[in-house]
Amino acid sequence: MEKLKIKQAVIVEGKYDKVKLDSIIDGVIICTNGYGVFTDTEKSELIKLYAQKTGIIVMTDSDAAGVQIRNYIKGIVPPSQITNAYIPDVFGKESRKSIPSSEGKLGVEGIGRQLIIKALENAGVTACGDIKKDVIAHLDFYESGLIGGHNSSELRKRLQKHLGLPERMSSSALLDTVNVILTKEQFLQLTHDLFEN
Repeated sequence: MEKLKIKQAVIVEGKYDKVKLDSIIDGVIICTNGYGVFTDTEKSELIKLYAQKTGIIVMTDSDAAGVQIRNYIKGIVPPSQITNAYIPDVFGKESRKSIPSSEGKLGVEGIGRQLIIKALENAGVTACGDIKKDVIAHLDFYESGLIGGHNSSELRKRLQKHLGLPERMSSSALLDTVNVILTKEQFLQLTHDLFEN
């Protein structure tokens, strides 16, 4: 199968994630070695260099560890240089492991090719690596009840589930993702249909 040419460097957690992505994309893939990136200054500098030169796509697992690593990268790289790609919550066990992860979710290595491609598309990454932009604002989230309301958390979970996104996303991460997968018109229609009925 033909690989997707991606101009940004893609950041993953482990070597098996890297092997999986290498079979799908043609581009630079950087492995954080899990939490190793927290103390590996050379790796952090490499990530910052690629972020500055080409931009980076962060594709960590959707479990708590993946969220911590994603947040660490967000702390060392300006937001304008990061594109977040989120794999969906899929429960199961990677074939090389004897037991499932502590949260029972598949990581990047265990997710199928089409779900990885979909995660990249949802992040707005096209086959040539360009990023699409849209203009759904915080105000739109507020007016739709996704932030600032007593049941905003529940509404965000409903939207995330409907879009096939992982449950562990901050409201700002959800806004970033929604901005690249939906037009403003699609967003307003979807939230009306989900929340008004």
